[in-house]
Amino acid sequence: MPLLAAEPSMHEPQQPNFKTLVQLIREIEIGMLTTLDSERRFHTRPVQTLRCDDDGALWFFTDLTSAKADELRSDARVSIGYAHMAKGLYAAVEGCARVGRDPRKAAELWSPLQRAWYPEGLEDSRLGVLEVRIERAEYWTTPGRASYAIAAARATLTGEPATVGEDVKLPR
Repeated sequence: MPLLAAEPSMHEPQQPNFKTLVQLIREIEIGMLTTLDSERRFHTRPVQTLRCDDDGALWFFTDLTSAKADELRSDARVSIGYAHMAKGLYAAVEGCARVGRDPRKAAELWSPLQRAWYPEGLEDSRLGVLEVRIERAEYWTTPGRASYAIAAARATLTGEPATVGEDVKLPR
């Protein structure tokens, strides 16, 4: 069954902060997707972001017979965390997911490396497309360790907590 037509994103793609979020997700690529299981407990696992559209649609492959797919059919709310510690880049997004068969979208996203999980390629009956529409997000960019040392010294001298890096919430 093809995915339903996506609803418009809540974000204005031309907003500079939203563009930064999209760039961060594209650079980090691997996220930690959290769903709710049948007992309403968090279930988190790594996912490879195959594409992040300018309007905030995130695209993944998933096994249609997996617990993840079952959980998403029951409750479409998700959270995805991204972290690139070496570069000081972090992002957290919340949104609604859609999962299903979509051969056309799967062909757009496909690469030969996906055969590790889907040995039958695009014909694999388990191959599902997962779309997440970002509804809320937050990202952090932080400088290197030297900046933290300077901030710690400044905070010690002034008695005021330091502000290091940037924390941006979307939508505002």
